[in-house]
Parts: sequence; C-alpha cells; structure tokens
Amino acid sequence: MSLDRDALVVMLILGITALLAIASSTLSARPGNSSVAGAAMDAAVDAVRASRTPEPRPAPQLASTSEGGLILRPVSSGTVATDIPAMRLGTDIVANVSGQIARVTVTQAFRNTSEQWMEATYLYPLPDDGAVDTLKMVVGDRIFEGKIKPREEAREIYEEAKANGQKAGLVEQHRPNMFRNSIANVGPGETVLVQIEFQAPIAQVAGDYSLRMPLVVGPRYIAGSANASGTLSRAALLAGSADLIAPTADPEMAARAGSGLNPVSITVNLDPGFAPDAILSPYHQVNVASAGAKRTITLADGAVPANRDFELRWSAAGETPSLGLFKQRHGELDYVMATITPPALDRVGEAPPREMIFVIDNSGSMAGDSMPAARRSLLYALETLRPQDRFNIIRFDDTMSELFPGAVAANGDNIAAAKTFTHNLMANGGTEMLPALRAALRGRAPDERVRQVIFLTDGSLSNEAEMMEEISRNRKDSRIFMVGIGSAPNTYLMRRMAEQGRGTFTHVGMGEEAEDQMKRLLDRLSLPVAVGLTASVEGGNIDFAPRDLPDLYAGEPLVLLGRTRHLGGTLRVSGMIEGVRWSRSIELTQASDSDVVAKLWASRRIAEVEAERWSGETTHERADTSIEELGMAFHLVTSRTSLVAVDDTPTRPEGATLTREELPLLLPAGWDFDHLFGGRMANAADWDTLADAMSEEERQRLELPNTSTGYVLTLALGLLLLLAGALGGLWWRERLADGLALRSLRRAAV
Repeated sequence: MSLDRDALVVMLILGITALLAIASSTLSARPGNSSVAGAAMDAAVDAVRASRTPEPRPAPQLASTSEGGLILRPVSSGTVATDIPAMRLGTDIVANVSGQIARVTVTQAFRNTSEQWMEATYLYPLPDDGAVDTLKMVVGDRIFEGKIKPREEAREIYEEAKANGQKAGLVEQHRPNMFRNSIANVGPGETVLVQIEFQAPIAQVAGDYSLRMPLVVGPRYIAGSANASGTLSRAALLAGSADLIAPTADPEMAARAGSGLNPVSITVNLDPGFAPDAILSPYHQVNVASAGAKRTITLADGAVPANRDFELRWSAAGETPSLGLFKQRHGELDYVMATITPPALDRVGEAPPREMIFVIDNSGSMAGDSMPAARRSLLYALETLRPQDRFNIIRFDDTMSELFPGAVAANGDNIAAAKTFTHNLMANGGTEMLPALRAALRGRAPDERVRQVIFLTDGSLSNEAEMMEEISRNRKDSRIFMVGIGSAPNTYLMRRMAEQGRGTFTHVGMGEEAEDQMKRLLDRLSLPVAVGLTASVEGGNIDFAPRDLPDLYAGEPLVLLGRTRHLGGTLRVSGMIEGVRWSRSIELTQASDSDVVAKLWASRRIAEVEAERWSGETTHERADTSIEELGMAFHLVTSRTSLVAVDDTPTRPEGATLTREELPLLLPAGWDFDHLFGGRMANAADWDTLADAMSEEERQRLELPNTSTGYVLTLALGLLLLLAGALGGLWWRERLADGLALRSLRRAAV
C-alpha cells in the first residue's frame, strides 16, 4: 500500500463526513405510513433534531441516609438522565381484542443515532396477568425468532453473541408486570426491531369491560432500614431490587425531546362478541372507527409520551353476557376457560355493620397529583360511614401512625377528627408499607362485623413478596381492597395483594375521577357477596386454577381455568349469596374453540405457585423448578425462563468497542420530580452494595479482542469499512423508505 499516513487521515475524515451526511439523511427520511413504528418513530426523529441544543440542568443532589430509599443511583452514576440518549426508541402497540381475550403485539424500534456500536436495554411494563410467548428480532429484511430458554442459559447465549459481535435480543422478566429488552451490536445509523407478543384476559367489573396497558415504570422504593428487624438485610434488599433500576429522564431533557423520547402509538381492534357501547379512554384522546359490531380505536394525537397507563373501557349495548366458555387442545390435554357472573341481587334490608380500616400512603412518590386524589377518595369514603360502623385510619411513609389506638365508632366527633387528619396529610418520605399492613391486619372485629381493609397507594415499592407473605400468614378474617392512585400504579402489587386478601383491586386514577371510582368501589362492597364458592365437574375431572376460589363482589365474574385429559361433563359452580345457596351448571362440551386458553392456564398456575411460595406451602427451590417447567412447556417468559434471539453472522468489526446504554424512563404524569429527587434516596454505601450486585450489569464497555494489525493497516481497514458503511447506509435508507422491514414482519405474523 503506497498511501502515506497523512493521506489516509484525510481520506478517513472525508469518509466520516460522508457517512455522517448519509446517516443524517437517513434519520431525516421520515417513514411514511408503511414505516415500522409509524408515528412513534416519526416522533423519535423529531427527538434527534431537538437534541442538538441541549441545556444542562443542575443535577439533583443525593440525600444522605441509611434508611430505606428510592431505587435511584447517585447523580454521578446516572440517577437522572440529562442528555438525550444516543439510542432512540419508538414503540408501536396493536391489541386485538376477541371476546374476553386480548392478543397484543408490541414492536420496539431501537435506532442508533451515534457513530458507535451500541447495546441498549429498556425496562418496560406489561399487564401483570399477561403471558409473553413470542420474540422476533428484525435486522433489515431478516427475521430471527426467539427461543425460550432457562433464564441463566438465555443470558449466557446473549452474552456470548454480544462478545462475538453478533446481533442478539433478550427478553427477561423482573416482575410479572415488568420486563427488560436488551439488544446488542446495533451499528451506527442502524435500526433494529424487537417485537414481542403476549395475551391477557379482559377485565370485567359491574358490566364494564376494560383493557389496561401500562406504559411506564415509576421509580421504586427499597423498603427496609438498616436497623429494622426482619429476614432480609438491607444489602440483600438492595441486591434483590437491582433488576428494577432504570434512569429517570430529567423533565427538561424530556421536554427538549418532546414526544420523541420513548413515544408510543396504540391501535386497538375491538371485537368483543357483542355490540360495544360507551367506549371510553379516560387518560388519552382516541378516535373510534366503526365496522359493524367491531371497532378500531387509535390515539387521536398519534404517538404520545410513555408517561401514563392507557386504558380502554366499554360496555355491552344490550344485556351483559353472564357466561363465557372456551377450550383448546394443547399437547395431550384439553384446556378450558369459564367466565361466570353471579346474579346481581339488590340487597334486601340494610347492609350489616362493618369495620373499615383505611390505610393511606403519604410517601414522597405520592407528591404531585396523587396525594390530592388519595385525600379526596378517603374523604368521600368517610362520608359513607354510618353510626353503626367502626373505622380507623393508618397513614404511612417511612414512618407510620394510627389516628386512633384501635377502631372507633363512626360518630360525628370521630368523623370530624378523621377529616381534619386527612386534610393535613402531605406527601413526604419513603414507602414503608409493611409496618402499616401489619398494623391493619393486627386488629379483629369484635363481633360479626365484616372487616374491610382499604389501601390507597401507588404501590411504588420493591418488596412485593414480603407483602404477599404477610397477607398469606396473617389476614385472618380481614378482606383487603387495593385502590391504585395515580397515572401508573404498581398493578402487580395491587392485584396480588387483593387476591391474597380475598378482596378486589380498583384503579382510581387522578383528578375528578377519584370520587367517582371510589363511589363505585364502595357501592360494590355494600352489595351481596358470593362466598364459599366451589367448582366441581360431574362426569369429568379437571385441575382448576385457582384452586382456592375467591369471594365475589357485585358484578365481578369468576374466571376459572382448567385442564383435563378429556373435556366433558357438567361444570357446577355454587356458593352462598346473602345466606341463600346459589349455583350454576354448564355443559363443557358447549365450549368454543380458542387458541389462547392453554397459555392463560399456565400463566395462572405460575401465579399460584408464587402464592404457594409466599405462604410457605412450597420451598423456593421447588417453586423455581415448577415455574421453569411451565415456562419451557408453554414457551412463556417467566421469572425462570427468557426469550433469546441471535443473528448467527457477526457484524461488529474486530477491535470496535461496544457502548452500553440504558434508555431512560419518563417520570409518570402527575409525579413531582423536584420533590421526589430531593427526597430520601439510597446513600453512597447503599449504592456501593448495589453496584457490587450489579457488577456485570454495570459494565459500560466491551472490547473485542485486538489483533496484531498495525496502525496503517487498521486505518485503511477502517476506511474501507466506512465506505462500506456509506454504501450500506444508502441501501438502508432505500429499505427504510420502502417499509421493507414492516412488510417482512407482517408477512411473518400472518
């Protein structure tokens, strides 16, 4: 090679300039309607442009405390993301609702706007009763199907592919409603798609149906203090919560990015099996298009920031169906799902006296819009108390206090004191819910009163398992009702606590919705309850999940999932309503075919195994084994199984570094950023412990082995690669414009 060093440097500069121009042109090329993530990726391109004039914001300071704290990194380690990330993310969600099941496809487009090879990870929520079963990774027009593997094996496959310079995608579950996508070796200017699919049951309460899609994970609190008694040390709590960590986007940075930071577009194809009526989206503006009894719902504003849950509600125009029966053959077994709604009876006479214990969260995460909503909800509930009722209020942050030493009569003086107490509640401190739960379960109604414990909280904590264990062991005759406050409550915690406590979960939201939703909950609690439910099959034998049937409240259906060698016989469900026996019989041969029942049964069975773990009915080892077997048999992502996809062909050049970036999450709408991040966080010692636990995760760079290639040859090779990259960029732009990736993906989905 006759070129000298200066000439090569000049050529290198020219090559870089040309590549940047092509990359810029590629990023500026707005995908049309046929683009992969549609409007969501359009917004991501806007973020690229907005990121060119960053205005640094003074970083929040870390408070020093050894008590419990939010799961936030010290500022120097990236607690708050102040720079718009190099990896852009656009998310497109399509939900197909058929009867009482939603099949949801989530496509995430990771676009590398930098000149470096990147690895990106993104923490995101999904419905806690969903079952993720499919992963596709799309690189250009090539599609790689994910395979289910035991968790550790999947991680090893991913790490090996990453080290080899191969593109790889990994989906891991960190909680039943919290997942992390990792994508390795995304080249400069390149876009890689990761698509997952899952199914989830449609919620039904009092004749209303709803599909709820969580879109953001709020910062979580690490419960437990250094001096607190318990089975887990502070270090163990920190290490056990490491997988829930993600940087929070600084609001000013998010504003600069506009809707381009984690934008989401949503389409719901609604076919409930009856003419839907009163279609409502309480938190987003939507457009509703009609097609016979079917509807197509899209966001009116196109892509929106992922900072609050999406919920769609509808009802039946005529009489609400009271029975749904579906079946599926999977392997050598039959699976069945039965949804049975007991009759809605008007109460004859007055409801019996109750003992109501209200537990209200006034921790720092409730600052902003959530605390006023919680106060209004509690004030409304106090107005509904009658003289024959008894009550108490427990409030908690990282401290706890009870308004009265025990439950008191709901007379005028006590109600007035309770209102004053409620008006004075301010959001501050950490979220130590466990002592408040213990205090709420400690009491016992002195007579035959119904004892109802009502929690008002956003559930932003990490020790969910401790909460379930406490309820399993000490609930006695109490019924626990969870009221989710805010734009993005921890629905996994809410639903599981309610199930363990034989109560219900209600999402109150914010603003004017608070009183209305609280009224609906209290109205249901005052109506007859179906108790002592049993299910049996005459002429058959079915393994049902759940095995312990819950109490049912007005308008709430019983959803039974079961499996058997041969589906047949008569299903009989019976119980007591207002002291009168009620029963319903169904011929199982009438079930309609469905291709989702088996995986829903497996998902429900996994939740039961977790409950058995919390209650001590099984060991951790046996629970892990059972969950791994179920995940592998039904191709599901669980706490013990993950989905991994690998491109066999290495693409990252030898010697090129790989930069890891964890994409920041938006703060949930209505949360008070300054209040939250100025509050109590994990101190430096805590962070050191956490960093040790996350040592592998915290590795920021990965170097491929260097060869003995000399400087000039390396430079020449780099130039050739740049030119190849330039040609590749032109090719990619054409492919992107044509929407080839999307069409390939859709063909694969057919």
